[in-house]
Amino acid sequence: MNERSNSQREGSRAEASANAIVFIVEDDVSMRRSLTNLFQSVDLDVVAFGSAREMLQSKLPDVVSCLVLDVRLPGLSGLEFQTELAKSNIHIPIIFITGHGDIPMSVRAMKGGAVDFLTKPFRDQELLDAVIAATERDRKRRAAEQTVVNLKSLFETLSPREQAVMKLVATGLMNKQIAAELGLAEITVKIYRGHVMKKMRARSLADLIRMTETLGLRANRPEQT
Repeated sequence: MNERSNSQREGSRAEASANAIVFIVEDDVSMRRSLTNLFQSVDLDVVAFGSAREMLQSKLPDVVSCLVLDVRLPGLSGLEFQTELAKSNIHIPIIFITGHGDIPMSVRAMKGGAVDFLTKPFRDQELLDAVIAATERDRKRRAAEQTVVNLKSLFETLSPREQAVMKLVATGLMNKQIAAELGLAEITVKIYRGHVMKKMRARSLADLIRMTETLGLRANRPEQT
């Protein structure tokens, strides 16, 4: 039982460390060094900063990552930094650490989207588990965003007519109804529909509908009187 658990844990660590970076913002030099050594001991790449401003002024690599952030920092506090990152549309998962936490502080952090809020002293494994969860969250977010980018790219290859047909198909209209909406022959709509399925690489109607939902597409249909 323990061997299986350890094996799964090691697998999770390996997955988390693949092309992932842990950022640390901690003003205490000894704590910063200790955290760096901990993460490097499990083959995680680490970039450490002494303040929030220092990290804000740095050019961060665009890779799967998470941020281990002290709550109490000189200048911009950890919670204020969390707000600044959100305003800047930087969605890095945050794990807060603090020696002086309280319930309102942890509630604010979690409501702001933090992955975890750990009070010092915490166990090394507790922090590593939080980092694994955070990097996995960031990996999934990036994959979802890339899916949208890819779909947008495919959608832009469609002609204006094909785009209109795709939107109407997703509303559940039949070819005959779409033809009436667009003033086209039914056979023409059928041809456009085939082009749409091929260009969007949709395997089924359900697949195409999911694509329109992911892209947030809406058909501009005339109001019924």
